[in-house]
Amino acid sequence: MAADQSRCRSGSRTETDSLGSVEIPDSAYWGVHTKRALENFQISETPISRYPQLVVALACVKQAAALANGQIGAIAPHKAAAIAAACRDIRDGLHHEQFCVDVIQGGAGTSTNMNANEVIANLALEKLGYSRGEYRYLHPIDDVNRCQSTNDTYPTSLKLALVFSVQELVQELELLSAAFTGKGLEFAHVVKVGRTQLQDAVPMTLGQEFTAFGATIAEDCARLVETLPLLAECSLGATAIGTGITADTGYAALALGHLQTITGLPMTPAANLMEASWDTGVFMQVSGAMKRSAIKLSKICSDLRLLSSGPQAGFGEINLPPRQAGSSIMPGKVNPVIPEVVNQIAFAIAGADVTVTMAADNGQLQLNAFEPVIAHSLLQGISWLRRGSKALRRYCVEGITANDEFLAQRAAESVGMVTALIPSIGYAAAANIAREALATNSRVIDLIAANGLLDPVRAAELMSPGSLSAAGID
Repeated sequence: MAADQSRCRSGSRTETDSLGSVEIPDSAYWGVHTKRALENFQISETPISRYPQLVVALACVKQAAALANGQIGAIAPHKAAAIAAACRDIRDGLHHEQFCVDVIQGGAGTSTNMNANEVIANLALEKLGYSRGEYRYLHPIDDVNRCQSTNDTYPTSLKLALVFSVQELVQELELLSAAFTGKGLEFAHVVKVGRTQLQDAVPMTLGQEFTAFGATIAEDCARLVETLPLLAECSLGATAIGTGITADTGYAALALGHLQTITGLPMTPAANLMEASWDTGVFMQVSGAMKRSAIKLSKICSDLRLLSSGPQAGFGEINLPPRQAGSSIMPGKVNPVIPEVVNQIAFAIAGADVTVTMAADNGQLQLNAFEPVIAHSLLQGISWLRRGSKALRRYCVEGITANDEFLAQRAAESVGMVTALIPSIGYAAAANIAREALATNSRVIDLIAANGLLDPVRAAELMSPGSLSAAGID
Protein backbone atom coordinates (compact mmCIF):
# COMPACT_ATOMS: atom_id res chain seq x y z
CA MET A 1 0.00 0.00 0.00
CA ALA A 2 1.29 3.42 -0.92
CA ALA A 3 0.03 6.94 -0.47
CA ASP A 4 0.34 9.80 -2.96
CA GLN A 5 0.69 12.91 -0.91
CA SER A 6 -0.41 15.24 -3.70
CA ARG A 7 -3.91 16.44 -2.82
CA CYS A 8 -5.97 15.99 -5.98
CA ARG A 9 -8.78 18.06 -4.56
CA SER A 10 -9.49 19.87 -1.34
CA GLY A 11 -10.15 17.64 1.63
CA SER A 12 -8.83 14.34 0.29
CA ARG A 13 -5.70 12.30 -0.21
CA THR A 14 -4.91 9.53 -2.69
CA GLU A 15 -3.95 6.08 -1.43
CA THR A 16 -2.93 3.14 -3.57
CA ASP A 17 -2.99 -0.62 -3.10
CA SER A 18 -2.49 -3.54 -5.50
CA LEU A 19 -5.92 -2.92 -7.03
CA GLY A 20 -5.38 0.74 -7.82
CA SER A 21 -5.87 4.17 -6.27
CA VAL A 22 -8.77 5.61 -4.28
CA GLU A 23 -9.56 8.93 -2.67
CA ILE A 24 -9.59 9.04 1.13
CA PRO A 25 -11.07 11.95 3.12
CA ASP A 26 -8.37 13.92 4.87
CA SER A 27 -10.43 13.66 8.05
CA ALA A 28 -10.13 9.87 8.05
CA TYR A 29 -7.48 7.99 9.97
CA TRP A 30 -8.36 4.87 7.97
CA GLY A 31 -7.04 4.26 4.46
CA VAL A 32 -7.46 2.39 1.19
CA HIS A 33 -8.18 -1.08 2.58
CA THR A 34 -10.85 0.29 4.88
CA LYS A 35 -12.33 2.28 2.01
CA ARG A 36 -12.72 -0.85 -0.09
CA ALA A 37 -14.29 -2.71 2.85
CA LEU A 38 -16.78 0.11 3.36
CA GLU A 39 -17.85 -0.31 -0.27
CA ASN A 40 -17.90 -4.10 -0.25
CA PHE A 41 -19.57 -4.86 3.07
CA GLN A 42 -22.67 -2.75 3.53
CA ILE A 43 -24.33 -5.66 5.29
CA SER A 44 -25.37 -5.27 8.92
CA GLU A 45 -24.82 -1.51 9.19
CA THR A 46 -23.04 -2.38 12.43
CA PRO A 47 -19.49 -1.01 12.48
CA ILE A 48 -16.92 -2.75 14.64
CA SER A 49 -16.89 0.39 16.81
CA ARG A 50 -20.28 -0.77 18.08
CA TYR A 51 -18.28 -3.25 20.16
CA PRO A 52 -15.77 -1.12 22.10
CA GLN A 53 -14.33 -4.24 23.73
CA LEU A 54 -13.21 -5.46 20.30
CA VAL A 55 -11.63 -2.11 19.41
CA VAL A 56 -9.79 -2.02 22.72
CA ALA A 57 -8.68 -5.63 22.25
CA LEU A 58 -7.30 -4.84 18.79
CA ALA A 59 -5.32 -1.95 20.29
CA CYS A 60 -3.97 -4.21 23.04
CA VAL A 61 -2.74 -6.76 20.49
CA LYS A 62 -1.17 -4.12 18.22
CA GLN A 63 0.53 -2.44 21.16
CA ALA A 64 1.98 -5.74 22.35
CA ALA A 65 3.19 -6.51 18.83
CA ALA A 66 4.82 -3.10 18.44
CA LEU A 67 6.65 -3.37 21.75
CA ALA A 68 7.90 -6.84 20.86
CA ASN A 69 8.98 -5.73 17.38
CA GLY A 70 10.82 -2.76 18.82
CA GLN A 71 12.51 -4.98 21.37
CA ILE A 72 13.86 -7.44 18.78
CA GLY A 73 14.75 -4.71 16.29
CA ALA A 74 12.13 -5.64 13.69
CA ILE A 75 11.00 -2.01 13.60
CA ALA A 76 12.79 1.15 14.70
CA PRO A 77 12.36 2.15 18.36
CA HIS A 78 10.73 5.48 17.49
CA LYS A 79 8.14 3.67 15.37
CA ALA A 80 7.41 1.17 18.11
CA ALA A 81 6.96 3.99 20.61
CA ALA A 82 4.62 5.93 18.32
CA ILE A 83 2.51 2.85 17.57
CA ALA A 84 2.29 1.99 21.26
CA ALA A 85 1.22 5.56 22.07
CA ALA A 86 -1.49 5.45 19.41
CA CYS A 87 -2.76 2.18 20.83
CA ARG A 88 -2.90 3.64 24.32
CA ASP A 89 -5.11 6.45 23.00
CA ILE A 90 -7.49 3.92 21.49
CA ARG A 91 -7.54 1.88 24.69
CA ASP A 92 -8.46 5.11 26.50
CA GLY A 93 -11.54 5.42 24.29
CA LEU A 94 -10.27 7.85 21.65
CA HIS A 95 -10.90 7.53 17.90
CA HIS A 96 -13.24 4.56 18.14
CA GLU A 97 -15.45 6.06 15.43
CA GLN A 98 -12.59 5.45 12.97
CA PHE A 99 -13.14 1.70 13.34
CA CYS A 100 -15.91 1.78 10.80
CA VAL A 101 -15.89 -1.41 8.72
CA ASP A 102 -18.97 -3.61 8.95
CA VAL A 103 -18.61 -6.32 11.56
CA ILE A 104 -19.98 -8.81 9.01
CA GLN A 105 -17.35 -9.19 6.29
CA GLY A 106 -15.65 -11.69 4.06
CA GLY A 107 -11.95 -12.40 4.40
CA ALA A 108 -11.77 -13.93 7.87
CA GLY A 109 -11.50 -10.52 9.54
CA THR A 110 -8.87 -9.04 7.22
CA SER A 111 -10.88 -5.82 6.84
CA THR A 112 -11.05 -5.41 10.60
CA ASN A 113 -7.31 -5.99 10.95
CA MET A 114 -6.50 -3.54 8.14
CA ASN A 115 -8.86 -0.94 9.57
CA ALA A 116 -6.93 -1.19 12.83
CA ASN A 117 -3.55 -1.11 11.08
CA GLU A 118 -4.44 2.02 9.11
CA VAL A 119 -5.96 3.94 12.01
CA ILE A 120 -3.03 3.13 14.29
CA ALA A 121 -0.49 3.98 11.56
CA ASN A 122 -1.99 7.39 10.88
CA LEU A 123 -2.30 8.20 14.57
CA ALA A 124 1.34 7.21 15.00
CA LEU A 125 2.37 9.30 12.01
CA GLU A 126 0.82 12.38 13.57
CA LYS A 127 2.65 11.69 16.83
CA LEU A 128 5.88 11.64 14.80
CA GLY A 129 5.02 14.96 13.17
CA TYR A 130 3.89 13.65 9.78
CA SER A 131 0.59 13.83 7.94
CA ARG A 132 -1.93 11.06 7.54
CA GLY A 133 -1.05 8.84 4.62
CA GLU A 134 2.71 9.51 4.68
CA TYR A 135 3.36 5.80 4.90
CA ARG A 136 6.99 6.01 3.79
CA TYR A 137 7.69 7.10 7.37
CA LEU A 138 5.53 4.50 9.11
CA HIS A 139 3.55 1.85 7.26
CA PRO A 140 0.27 0.12 8.27
CA ILE A 141 1.49 -3.30 7.11
CA ASP A 142 5.28 -3.18 7.25
CA ASP A 143 5.31 -1.59 10.71
CA VAL A 144 1.97 -1.84 12.52
CA ASN A 145 1.30 -5.36 11.18
CA ARG A 146 4.91 -6.56 11.42
CA CYS A 147 5.26 -10.26 12.37
CA GLN A 148 1.48 -10.63 12.23
CA SER A 149 -1.32 -12.00 10.11
CA THR A 150 -5.05 -11.39 10.37
CA ASN A 151 -5.23 -15.10 11.13
CA ASP A 152 -3.53 -14.72 14.50
CA THR A 153 -4.30 -11.12 15.48
CA TYR A 154 -8.05 -11.23 14.76
CA PRO A 155 -8.79 -14.41 16.77
CA THR A 156 -6.59 -13.18 19.60
CA SER A 157 -8.39 -9.83 19.62
CA LEU A 158 -11.79 -11.53 19.54
CA LYS A 159 -10.86 -13.74 22.48
CA LEU A 160 -9.70 -10.71 24.46
CA ALA A 161 -12.90 -8.84 23.60
CA LEU A 162 -14.92 -11.80 24.83
CA VAL A 163 -12.96 -11.92 28.09
CA PHE A 164 -13.73 -8.23 28.68
CA SER A 165 -17.38 -8.73 27.71
CA VAL A 166 -17.94 -11.89 29.75
CA GLN A 167 -16.44 -10.24 32.82
CA GLU A 168 -18.89 -7.33 32.46
CA LEU A 169 -21.79 -9.73 31.94
CA VAL A 170 -20.90 -11.77 35.01
CA GLN A 171 -20.76 -8.62 37.15
CA GLU A 172 -24.27 -7.70 36.07
CA LEU A 173 -25.62 -11.22 36.54
CA GLU A 174 -24.14 -11.34 40.04
CA LEU A 175 -26.06 -8.17 40.90
CA LEU A 176 -29.23 -9.71 39.51
CA SER A 177 -28.66 -12.89 41.50
CA ALA A 178 -28.22 -10.82 44.66
CA ALA A 179 -31.43 -8.92 43.92
CA PHE A 180 -33.43 -12.14 43.64
CA THR A 181 -31.80 -13.51 46.81
CA GLY A 182 -32.68 -10.30 48.63
CA LYS A 183 -36.29 -10.67 47.58
CA GLY A 184 -36.13 -14.26 48.81
CA LEU A 185 -35.27 -13.01 52.27
CA GLU A 186 -37.99 -10.38 52.10
CA PHE A 187 -40.60 -12.98 51.13
CA ALA A 188 -39.41 -15.75 53.48
CA HIS A 189 -42.60 -15.53 55.57
CA VAL A 190 -45.03 -15.65 52.64
CA VAL A 191 -46.65 -19.09 52.29
CA LYS A 192 -47.95 -20.06 48.86
CA VAL A 193 -48.90 -23.06 46.78
CA GLY A 194 -46.18 -24.54 44.60
CA ARG A 195 -47.03 -25.86 41.17
CA THR A 196 -45.84 -28.65 38.92
CA GLN A 197 -47.10 -28.88 35.34
CA LEU A 198 -49.14 -25.74 36.15
CA GLN A 199 -51.22 -27.78 38.61
CA ASP A 200 -51.39 -27.19 42.36
CA ALA A 201 -48.67 -29.17 44.09
CA VAL A 202 -47.27 -28.71 47.59
CA PRO A 203 -46.86 -25.74 49.91
CA MET A 204 -43.76 -23.60 49.85
CA THR A 205 -42.79 -20.01 50.51
CA LEU A 206 -42.45 -17.22 48.01
CA GLY A 207 -39.04 -16.66 49.53
CA GLN A 208 -37.93 -20.13 48.47
CA GLU A 209 -39.08 -19.44 44.94
CA PHE A 210 -37.12 -16.20 44.64
CA THR A 211 -34.04 -17.59 46.38
CA ALA A 212 -34.00 -20.40 43.80
CA PHE A 213 -34.02 -17.78 41.04
CA GLY A 214 -30.94 -16.18 42.59
CA ALA A 215 -29.20 -19.52 42.98
CA THR A 216 -29.63 -20.58 39.37
CA ILE A 217 -28.28 -17.27 38.09
CA ALA A 218 -25.25 -17.67 40.36
CA GLU A 219 -24.64 -21.11 38.84
CA ASP A 220 -24.64 -19.61 35.36
CA CYS A 221 -22.11 -17.00 36.45
CA ALA A 222 -19.79 -19.85 37.42
CA ARG A 223 -20.25 -21.53 34.04
CA LEU A 224 -19.43 -18.30 32.21
CA VAL A 225 -16.32 -17.75 34.36
CA GLU A 226 -15.12 -21.23 33.39
CA THR A 227 -14.72 -20.06 29.79
CA LEU A 228 -12.23 -17.30 30.68
CA PRO A 229 -9.08 -19.48 30.95
CA LEU A 230 -9.91 -21.02 27.57
CA LEU A 231 -10.31 -17.58 26.01
CA ALA A 232 -6.89 -16.62 27.43
CA GLU A 233 -5.21 -19.19 25.17
CA CYS A 234 -4.04 -17.35 22.08
CA SER A 235 -2.24 -18.01 18.82
CA LEU A 236 -0.30 -14.75 18.62
CA GLY A 237 2.83 -15.42 16.58
CA ALA A 238 1.22 -18.20 14.55
CA THR A 239 0.78 -15.77 11.62
CA ALA A 240 -0.97 -17.24 8.57
CA ILE A 241 -1.60 -20.90 9.38
CA GLY A 242 0.34 -21.67 12.54
CA THR A 243 3.87 -22.03 11.15
CA GLY A 244 4.93 -18.55 12.27
CA ILE A 245 6.10 -17.60 8.78
CA THR A 246 7.30 -13.93 8.53
CA ALA A 247 7.54 -13.62 12.33
CA ASP A 248 11.03 -12.84 13.62
CA THR A 249 12.72 -15.14 16.12
CA GLY A 250 11.65 -14.35 19.66
CA TYR A 251 8.67 -12.26 18.62
CA ALA A 252 5.90 -14.62 19.78
CA ALA A 253 7.07 -15.01 23.36
CA LEU A 254 7.79 -11.30 23.76
CA ALA A 255 4.46 -10.25 22.24
CA LEU A 256 2.60 -12.60 24.54
CA GLY A 257 4.46 -11.25 27.56
CA HIS A 258 3.62 -7.68 26.63
CA LEU A 259 -0.02 -8.65 26.06
CA GLN A 260 -0.14 -10.11 29.56
CA THR A 261 1.22 -6.87 31.00
CA ILE A 262 -1.10 -4.65 28.97
CA THR A 263 -4.28 -6.58 29.74
CA GLY A 264 -3.46 -7.89 33.19
CA LEU A 265 -4.73 -11.27 32.03
CA PRO A 266 -2.90 -14.61 32.31
CA MET A 267 -2.56 -15.06 28.55
CA THR A 268 -1.09 -18.40 27.53
CA PRO A 269 0.18 -19.73 24.20
CA ALA A 270 -1.91 -22.34 22.45
CA ALA A 271 -0.42 -25.82 22.73
CA ASN A 272 -0.53 -26.33 18.96
CA LEU A 273 -0.46 -23.20 16.83
CA MET A 274 -1.56 -25.05 13.71
CA GLU A 275 -4.65 -26.34 15.46
CA ALA A 276 -5.29 -22.98 17.10
CA SER A 277 -5.36 -21.27 13.71
CA TRP A 278 -8.61 -23.00 12.74
CA ASP A 279 -10.13 -24.24 16.00
CA THR A 280 -13.23 -22.32 17.09
CA GLY A 281 -14.27 -24.64 19.90
CA VAL A 282 -13.92 -21.98 22.58
CA PHE A 283 -16.38 -19.74 20.77
CA MET A 284 -18.94 -22.54 20.77
CA GLN A 285 -18.33 -23.03 24.48
CA VAL A 286 -18.87 -19.34 25.22
CA SER A 287 -21.99 -19.38 23.06
CA GLY A 288 -23.32 -22.42 24.88
CA ALA A 289 -22.69 -20.92 28.30
CA MET A 290 -24.35 -17.68 27.23
CA LYS A 291 -27.35 -19.54 25.79
CA ARG A 292 -27.69 -21.54 29.00
CA SER A 293 -27.76 -18.34 31.04
CA ALA A 294 -30.16 -16.60 28.66
CA ILE A 295 -32.63 -19.47 28.47
CA LYS A 296 -32.72 -19.96 32.23
CA LEU A 297 -33.21 -16.23 32.70
CA SER A 298 -36.01 -16.37 30.14
CA LYS A 299 -37.66 -19.15 32.14
CA ILE A 300 -37.51 -16.97 35.24
CA CYS A 301 -39.05 -14.07 33.33
CA SER A 302 -41.84 -16.33 32.11
CA ASP A 303 -42.46 -17.31 35.74
CA LEU A 304 -42.60 -13.65 36.75
CA ARG A 305 -45.15 -13.02 34.03
CA LEU A 306 -47.29 -15.92 35.22
CA LEU A 307 -47.03 -15.07 38.91
CA SER A 308 -47.98 -11.45 38.23
CA SER A 309 -50.72 -12.21 35.70
CA GLY A 310 -54.03 -10.50 36.30
CA PRO A 311 -54.53 -8.35 38.21
CA GLN A 312 -58.03 -9.79 38.60
CA ALA A 313 -58.25 -12.90 36.42
CA GLY A 314 -54.72 -14.31 36.69
CA PHE A 315 -52.37 -15.77 39.30
CA GLY A 316 -52.00 -12.40 40.98
CA GLU A 317 -49.39 -13.60 43.48
CA ILE A 318 -46.88 -10.79 42.98
CA ASN A 319 -46.90 -7.27 41.60
CA LEU A 320 -44.31 -6.08 39.08
CA PRO A 321 -43.46 -2.39 39.07
CA PRO A 322 -45.59 -0.64 36.43
CA ARG A 323 -43.25 0.77 33.80
CA GLN A 324 -45.55 2.11 31.08
CA ALA A 325 -49.10 2.07 29.80
CA GLY A 326 -49.81 -1.33 28.29
CA SER A 327 -52.39 -0.72 25.61
CA SER A 328 -53.53 1.82 23.06
CA ILE A 329 -57.11 0.57 23.44
CA MET A 330 -57.54 -0.89 26.94
CA PRO A 331 -57.36 1.83 29.63
CA GLY A 332 -55.42 0.95 32.74
CA LYS A 333 -53.73 -2.10 31.28
CA VAL A 334 -50.11 -2.55 32.35
CA ASN A 335 -47.94 -5.21 30.71
CA PRO A 336 -44.85 -7.04 32.06
CA VAL A 337 -42.65 -5.30 29.50
CA ILE A 338 -39.31 -5.85 31.22
CA PRO A 339 -39.60 -9.64 31.50
CA GLU A 340 -40.91 -9.68 27.93
CA VAL A 341 -37.85 -7.93 26.55
CA VAL A 342 -35.57 -10.37 28.37
CA ASN A 343 -37.52 -13.25 26.84
CA GLN A 344 -36.82 -11.81 23.39
CA ILE A 345 -33.13 -11.42 24.15
CA ALA A 346 -33.03 -15.12 24.98
CA PHE A 347 -34.76 -16.01 21.73
CA ALA A 348 -32.15 -14.04 19.78
CA ILE A 349 -29.25 -15.63 21.68
CA ALA A 350 -30.63 -19.11 21.03
CA GLY A 351 -30.71 -18.34 17.32
CA ALA A 352 -27.22 -16.85 17.42
CA ASP A 353 -25.95 -20.06 19.01
CA VAL A 354 -27.02 -21.90 15.85
CA THR A 355 -25.15 -19.29 13.79
CA VAL A 356 -21.98 -19.82 15.83
CA THR A 357 -22.31 -23.57 15.45
CA MET A 358 -22.72 -23.40 11.68
CA ALA A 359 -19.82 -20.96 11.34
CA ALA A 360 -17.58 -23.23 13.40
CA ASP A 361 -18.59 -26.24 11.33
CA ASN A 362 -17.81 -24.58 7.99
CA GLY A 363 -14.17 -23.65 8.47
CA GLN A 364 -11.96 -25.43 5.96
CA LEU A 365 -8.45 -26.80 6.30
CA GLN A 366 -6.07 -24.36 8.03
CA LEU A 367 -8.48 -21.46 8.62
CA ASN A 368 -12.01 -20.60 9.61
CA ALA A 369 -13.13 -17.68 7.44
CA PHE A 370 -16.34 -17.11 9.37
CA GLU A 371 -15.10 -15.68 12.64
CA PRO A 372 -16.64 -12.25 11.84
CA VAL A 373 -20.18 -13.61 12.18
CA ILE A 374 -19.08 -15.49 15.30
CA ALA A 375 -17.77 -12.21 16.71
CA HIS A 376 -20.99 -10.37 15.91
CA SER A 377 -23.19 -13.13 17.32
CA LEU A 378 -21.29 -13.44 20.59
CA LEU A 379 -20.53 -9.78 21.27
CA GLN A 380 -24.09 -8.70 20.46
CA GLY A 381 -25.58 -11.48 22.56
CA ILE A 382 -23.40 -10.72 25.57
CA SER A 383 -24.17 -7.01 25.27
CA TRP A 384 -27.92 -7.58 25.03
CA LEU A 385 -27.92 -10.05 27.91
CA ARG A 386 -25.92 -7.69 30.11
CA ARG A 387 -28.26 -4.77 29.38
CA GLY A 388 -31.33 -6.94 29.75
CA SER A 389 -30.13 -8.24 33.11
CA LYS A 390 -29.54 -4.70 34.31
CA ALA A 391 -33.01 -3.60 33.20
CA LEU A 392 -34.59 -6.65 34.84
CA ARG A 393 -32.87 -5.90 38.13
CA ARG A 394 -33.44 -2.14 38.22
CA TYR A 395 -36.87 -1.86 36.66
CA CYS A 396 -38.49 -5.09 37.79
CA VAL A 397 -36.99 -7.33 40.47
CA GLU A 398 -36.02 -4.65 42.97
CA GLY A 399 -39.60 -3.31 42.99
CA ILE A 400 -41.55 -6.57 43.15
CA THR A 401 -44.09 -6.84 45.96
CA ALA A 402 -46.08 -9.83 47.21
CA ASN A 403 -49.83 -10.11 47.68
CA ASP A 404 -49.37 -11.61 51.13
CA GLU A 405 -52.99 -11.87 52.24
CA PHE A 406 -54.16 -13.33 48.96
CA LEU A 407 -51.40 -15.93 49.00
CA ALA A 408 -52.12 -16.85 52.63
CA GLN A 409 -55.81 -17.33 51.88
CA ARG A 410 -55.11 -19.42 48.79
CA ALA A 411 -52.57 -21.55 50.69
CA ALA A 412 -55.02 -22.12 53.53
CA GLU A 413 -57.65 -23.29 51.07
CA SER A 414 -55.26 -25.44 49.04
CA VAL A 415 -55.67 -29.19 49.18
CA GLY A 416 -51.93 -29.43 48.51
CA MET A 417 -51.27 -28.27 52.08
CA VAL A 418 -52.17 -31.74 53.29
CA THR A 419 -48.88 -33.01 51.85
CA ALA A 420 -47.05 -31.28 54.70
CA LEU A 421 -49.00 -33.45 57.15
CA ILE A 422 -48.19 -36.86 55.64
CA PRO A 423 -45.33 -37.56 58.10
CA SER A 424 -47.78 -37.00 60.97
CA ILE A 425 -51.03 -38.62 59.74
CA GLY A 426 -49.88 -40.94 56.94
CA TYR A 427 -50.49 -40.97 53.21
CA ALA A 428 -53.85 -42.76 53.27
CA ALA A 429 -55.39 -40.39 55.80
CA ALA A 430 -53.98 -37.42 53.91
CA ALA A 431 -55.51 -38.71 50.67
CA ASN A 432 -58.92 -39.03 52.33
CA ILE A 433 -58.67 -35.49 53.66
CA ALA A 434 -57.72 -34.25 50.19
CA ARG A 435 -60.73 -35.90 48.58
CA GLU A 436 -63.07 -34.56 51.23
CA ALA A 437 -61.64 -31.05 50.94
CA LEU A 438 -62.21 -31.01 47.19
CA ALA A 439 -65.69 -32.45 47.51
CA THR A 440 -66.85 -30.09 50.25
CA ASN A 441 -64.74 -27.03 49.44
CA SER A 442 -63.43 -27.11 53.00
CA ARG A 443 -60.07 -26.10 54.41
CA VAL A 444 -57.59 -28.89 55.07
CA ILE A 445 -56.80 -27.64 58.56
CA ASP A 446 -60.50 -27.63 59.49
CA LEU A 447 -60.98 -31.20 58.26
CA ILE A 448 -57.90 -32.36 60.15
CA ALA A 449 -59.43 -31.02 63.35
CA ALA A 450 -62.92 -32.33 62.56
CA ASN A 451 -61.60 -35.84 61.95
CA GLY A 452 -59.48 -35.74 65.08
CA LEU A 453 -56.34 -36.56 63.15
CA LEU A 454 -54.16 -33.85 64.61
CA ASP A 455 -54.36 -31.07 67.10
CA PRO A 456 -55.24 -27.85 65.21
CA VAL A 457 -52.36 -26.01 66.84
CA ARG A 458 -49.93 -28.72 65.77
CA ALA A 459 -51.37 -28.74 62.25
CA ALA A 460 -50.91 -24.98 62.01
CA GLU A 461 -47.31 -25.35 63.15
CA LEU A 462 -46.60 -27.95 60.47
CA MET A 463 -48.00 -25.66 57.80
CA SER A 464 -46.20 -22.54 59.04
CA PRO A 465 -43.48 -20.85 56.93
CA GLY A 466 -40.80 -22.20 59.25
CA SER A 467 -41.93 -25.79 58.82
CA LEU A 468 -42.50 -25.44 55.12
CA SER A 469 -38.93 -24.23 54.65
CA ALA A 470 -37.47 -26.90 56.92
CA ALA A 471 -35.24 -28.10 54.09
CA GLY A 472 -33.21 -24.96 54.63
CA ILE A 473 -34.22 -23.23 51.40
CA ASP A 474 -35.23 -19.86 52.79
